[in-house]
Amino acid sequence: MAKLSVKQREEKREKLVAKYAKKYAELKSTSNDAKLSDEERYAARLQLQQLPRNANPTRLRNRCALTGRARGTFRMFGLARNKIRELAFKGDIPGVVKASW
Repeated sequence: MAKLSVKQREEKREKLVAKYAKKYAELKSTSNDAKLSDEERYAARLQLQQLPRNANPTRLRNRCALTGRARGTFRMFGLARNKIRELAFKGDIPGVVKASW
């Protein structure tokens, strides 16, 4: 179980990424546009650097919705591997059954 502060930090990052997503995308496309002059592209990169560090989408981490565990998280379920296993054995996840052959 992850600490509460870690979960809250991740939520704060998600809010910042959502807040600056449009501006980040515009600046990123401007800085990568080869048709623009070097000065314009450089200015866009400087503006990108002025954004908050946590506004960068690469700082987000996939975490388990129940425990906050960062590793072994399945994107399809949004849960960590051990929680998927527990819920699958209980029959709480539709369509997921224990393999047997």
